[in-house]
Amino acid sequence: MKSEFKRFDLEKFGVLTGCLEICGGIGLIFGLWVHFLLIFSSLGLFLLMFLGFGVRLKMRDSLMLTLPSFFYMLLNLYIFYFIGLNNF
Repeated sequence: MKSEFKRFDLEKFGVLTGCLEICGGIGLIFGLWVHFLLIFSSLGLFLLMFLGFGVRLKMRDSLMLTLPSFFYMLLNLYIFYFIGLNNF
């Protein structure tokens, strides 16, 4: 991952991004019991993946490199909207 962030010229955000992804994942797990945490975590992970997808598009990466961020972006949007907000 370090080489990817270096290639994107985003080295200073590598540790922050990793910490936010871990916190988001833990938030999704605990969100099974604390509903607000599920909504907040899925929205945060959606935004992270949206920005990651945008960076991949800007760098003109291949489809295979871009698809994971797009998939996780849509997955977190689904969790946020259909599971989080509909059961609020």
